Amino acid sequence: MDWEPDLALAWESIQWADHLVWVHPVWWGGLPAITKGFIDRVFLPGYAFKYREGSVWWDKLLKGKTAHIITTLDQPGIYYRLAFGRPSVNQLRKSVLQFCGISPVKVSYIGIVKTATEEKRSQWLQTVREMGTRLK
Repeated sequence: MDWEPDLALAWESIQWADHLVWVHPVWWGGLPAITKGFIDRVFLPGYAFKYREGSVWWDKLLKGKTAHIITTLDQPGIYYRLAFGRPSVNQLRKSVLQFCGISPVKVSYIGIVKTATEEKRSQWLQTVREMGTRLK
């Protein structure tokens, strides 16, 4: 594929990695447009998955990888899940990552961001650093 250099590097990194970490804010209940655009341009048929000829089924080309989604919210995580069904997480986890074979996919919610103190934000950053040292 004739990708732009940054997308080619991103794809090479995805292929190389055993574990992917996705960090995004929830905007209007979903993924930011730039994140969706990245997925649309990189997770392509023949690369991340492959449709089977004459079938509704597909091959998952990213099997063996795991992922962790870290998402920030301006509402309690439980409310996002119960009231809205966590659409951004479902889209990324089920419709992209697991569709392509990445499993398991863990999820961590950080929020409520808009009312958080500097101390609370520092705690969240420390928690994320600790997650990174555990690798998964």
